[in-house]
Amino acid sequence: MRDHSVAVDETATPRGIEFAGTFNVSVAVLDRHLETGRGDKPALVTHGASWSYAAIAERVNRAANAFRELGIGPGDRVMLFCKDGPGFYDGFLGAARIGAVAIPVNYFLRAADYAYMLKDSGASAVIAHADMFAEIEPALAEAGAAVRHRICVDAEAPGWLSHEALLAAADPWCPPAPTTPRSDCFWLYSSGSTGDPKASVHQHKDQVYTSVLYAEAVAGISAEDVLFSPPKMFFAYGLGNSVSFPLWTGATAVYLEGRPTAENTLEAIAAFRPSVYFGVPTLYAMQLAAIEAGHAADLSSLRWAASGGEPLPESVFEEWKQRSGVEIVESIGSSEALHFYTANPPGGVRAGSLGTLVPGYDGRIVGEEGRDLPDGEPGELVIRGESVATYYWNKPERTARGMRDGWFHTGDTCYRDTDGYYYFCGRDDDMLKVGGIWVAPFEVESALAAHPGVLEAAVVGAEDENGLVKPKAFVALKQPGGAGPALESELVGFVRDRLAPFKYPRWIEFVDELPKTASGKIQRFRLRGT
Repeated sequence: MRDHSVAVDETATPRGIEFAGTFNVSVAVLDRHLETGRGDKPALVTHGASWSYAAIAERVNRAANAFRELGIGPGDRVMLFCKDGPGFYDGFLGAARIGAVAIPVNYFLRAADYAYMLKDSGASAVIAHADMFAEIEPALAEAGAAVRHRICVDAEAPGWLSHEALLAAADPWCPPAPTTPRSDCFWLYSSGSTGDPKASVHQHKDQVYTSVLYAEAVAGISAEDVLFSPPKMFFAYGLGNSVSFPLWTGATAVYLEGRPTAENTLEAIAAFRPSVYFGVPTLYAMQLAAIEAGHAADLSSLRWAASGGEPLPESVFEEWKQRSGVEIVESIGSSEALHFYTANPPGGVRAGSLGTLVPGYDGRIVGEEGRDLPDGEPGELVIRGESVATYYWNKPERTARGMRDGWFHTGDTCYRDTDGYYYFCGRDDDMLKVGGIWVAPFEVESALAAHPGVLEAAVVGAEDENGLVKPKAFVALKQPGGAGPALESELVGFVRDRLAPFKYPRWIEFVDELPKTASGKIQRFRLRGT
């Protein structure tokens, strides 16, 4: 095979993927399109701006050469505090091009979080937008940070190199480093829903596996599609949707630089008319509430809508289908696996389920001692597949506990039905035992979300006057002014009419919003004890 090439057997299930011995992912997602005449096609678009495949490729090559001129080399870590846009592509793929390791991080965090990541990773360079300096610079000043180069994406700043100036001075062609499919390529820090930061180490092959096995084989994404993903590029879900999938297939990606809202995402759908839309349950619920309140929406361009990050309430699924004519394809994935490893198959969507395994991944439901459980019995979901991270950086104990005998232990409690569909019950540490019987928080949350006044809900365990654990619900309303004892009593009765008697929430606390990770996962640990 030619260096950096990939051969895909599209007739096989799962699709067969073969890599050249020398393989750099930047060639597969950029150079390949230039060779096939796709250079002038828009790769990345936003309001008032567009970049072709040729333009993105040139920027990435210039960024790679600029990194080399600074002395950044194979294995060096480059931390990206980059908003969605061409600057993210430059840093992420420019680092890959020279065999360095990109580390995109959540830019909504605080200095203490960044100080930990900088020390833990030993990053030698950071790339950031100027409006993030207030949190980044205190982290850079802490002892133990090894950063040698500071690059500002969008401004001239004292003590920082200008990204655009570096690009302008660099050569527009950079030979790709002779990495292999299994060379380390990027890390993803994830606090998930537990608040324990850890970096999943991914290889050059991993983005190709998620793109071929899910984006092409399941979602049917091709060069004709326009993809829109409000979830940000710095975490696994957004990275796949806005970087891996469009650049592998030759599609066009739409992005929003700022925080997504119901209004600006509906306006983007109407303006750019994407065919594929990736959301999270909270955003879908907010969009539906905005439409119900009279906000204009045109969803007619959509042929595929996906949801990840947190289970999707059936009420949201049904209302979205009624409004758009498109079923939301619910799935589950993780930073460790890079994207979805289950998905509802086209034509076989079952509301409330996570779908079946994406062909190319294996899954099991296991009990506490690691034995396989029968269909219908909840246990931990463990999976394996070629996109799964090889280890957690600098955390051998977490690696040994979570990645055993080739299987990744997800920490998600699920069950599988006799047709092979998976159903989410909750994170292992979120499950409640009420009166000796396990209760899945998501089941109670879904019942609450079916109430017309509820935007979203989270359920945790709380002790009653006898020290016994009972469900407690935190509820965000579509119209916050309606909160009060009368609505609390109504919601309790609403749930009792739908679920087994012991599952109803004993207490309801109304909140403006629920704490979440950047990927939309509810951080229930922040609600416990409140």
